[in-house]
Amino acid sequence: MNERMIFPVVAAALVDSAGRVLLQQRPAGKPLAGLWEFPGGKVERGESPEAALIRELAEELEISVASDALTPAGFATEMLPDRHLLLMLYVVREWQGEARPHAATALRWEQPADMASLPMPPADPPLVRQLAACLAWDAAGIRRSAAALPDASPA
Repeated sequence: MNERMIFPVVAAALVDSAGRVLLQQRPAGKPLAGLWEFPGGKVERGESPEAALIRELAEELEISVASDALTPAGFATEMLPDRHLLLMLYVVREWQGEARPHAATALRWEQPADMASLPMPPADPPLVRQLAACLAWDAAGIRRSAAALPDASPA
C-alpha cells in the first residue's frame, strides 16, 4: 500500500451581500498558474485549520476575519504525486478591509452557478458544488451552525 502524507489546505468562500463569491487567479510561476481558486493556503504544523485560514486571508488579501465568522462548508481530496491533498472550504460572510490581490494575479466575484465554467484546480469543482448546496440551504433559512444543531451528547 502506498502511504502518502496528508497535506491539509484551507480555503475561503468569501460571500458578498449579492451572493457572489470571491475567487483569485493563481500567479505566473506557480503550479496551476492562471487557474481560478478560492483564496487560502496550507495549514502549518501545530496550526488549526481556522487559524491557518485567518492567517492566509490576511497574507493573501489583506483582510481580517474573526474565527466565529468561519462556517465549514465542505472538503475535497486530491491525490498528488508526493502527498494527499485535503482541501477544507469555509464560508465567510463577514470580514474587515477590502480584498486586494496581494498573492494573486487578479480577483473576481462570481455567482456559484457561473463558477463551473472557469478553469480551476482539480480539487475545486467538488467544492463549488458543495458551496452551491450550502448557500442554497442558507437562502432557504436553514443555518449550518453548531448552535442550530440538536444536542447529541449522551444523557
